[in-house]
Amino acid sequence: MLNRETVLTLLKANLGVAASSVAISALKGDASNRSYYRLHYTNENRPATTVIMKLAEPEAFKESEEAVSASTIPVTELPYINILHHLTRADVAVPKLYFYDPAAGLLFLEDLGDRTLEIELKDCDEAALRRYYRLAVDELLKIQGPATRNRNLNCIAFGRAFDAPLLMWEFDHFLEYGIEARTGVSIKPGDRETIRGEFLKICETLAAEPKVLTHRDYHSRNLMVHRNRIRLLDFQDALLGPCVYDLASLLKDSYTVLEESLVDELIDYYLEQRVGMMDDGMKKPDRAAFRRLFDLMSIQRNLKAAGRFVYIDLVKKKNHLLPYIPQTLGYVRRTLNRHNELEKLRDALQPYVQELRSTP
Repeated sequence: MLNRETVLTLLKANLGVAASSVAISALKGDASNRSYYRLHYTNENRPATTVIMKLAEPEAFKESEEAVSASTIPVTELPYINILHHLTRADVAVPKLYFYDPAAGLLFLEDLGDRTLEIELKDCDEAALRRYYRLAVDELLKIQGPATRNRNLNCIAFGRAFDAPLLMWEFDHFLEYGIEARTGVSIKPGDRETIRGEFLKICETLAAEPKVLTHRDYHSRNLMVHRNRIRLLDFQDALLGPCVYDLASLLKDSYTVLEESLVDELIDYYLEQRVGMMDDGMKKPDRAAFRRLFDLMSIQRNLKAAGRFVYIDLVKKKNHLLPYIPQTLGYVRRTLNRHNELEKLRDALQPYVQELRSTP
């Protein structure tokens, strides 16, 4: 728990707030090492709230990943703040930063409430569901359009990218944790060579695509519904990547499963809206070719997520994400069955992943 006196001192020094009452409550986190608190206080007889993010040391997973994807732009400030400032300038709906105290490792942020898109969808009708997802696509296009076009040479996201080695690193993360650590079965050398060869083809295809600013974790638990708007969280790992990365994260979400007809509808909506928003001289891409790229990306994204969930259980001792593995791999099974070119990969993975052998 945060020290109450420290919080009071920081409020007064940075916001000029002499709070007459303060209550601090811990907020439920997810998989990161950061912790969050909601601060209720009274200032000049008016109630107010803010959210406090407490930083933690980088976890081993991120340290390993940085060896593959470290930014070429020098890090001169906290990545969260660095990227937040860039997104704010592009009118992307991120929370306001009130202030950051480096010594205490505390960020005081706008309170966006408790309604994630995941939670909101459980209580809304089909019309509202469609509206929220269209709003999420609109916000995504701000990232891919204005936030990409108005490149900031001081923003670290523009100094790192989803290239083939990083995409392969994530595939290998799945092999290590999503197969071998999860099942206790070692992949045979010949099968590993086949699987990695097919993975590499996917990586090279995706890495060859034009790159846009990419949130990297654009799904229903990182999107808040706040005053009928979609607001973004957890953007500190942003980098450059193919436009289908965040779209696949949103529409093939481990936590919120959409009907395939709605996925198709939202892909069409994305393609229609991006023509004006991207302003890059590109015409609306061929629908079938774009869907193929989306499907390849969703395989990579979903396999990485499944491996990550096992990692979080075994290494971080948090098992709350394990129930989402079957539906995440269910996406992969259906996508592998959709494309004849993926038959070799499907056949090589099936002996090691039960969910890929199940009848659709």
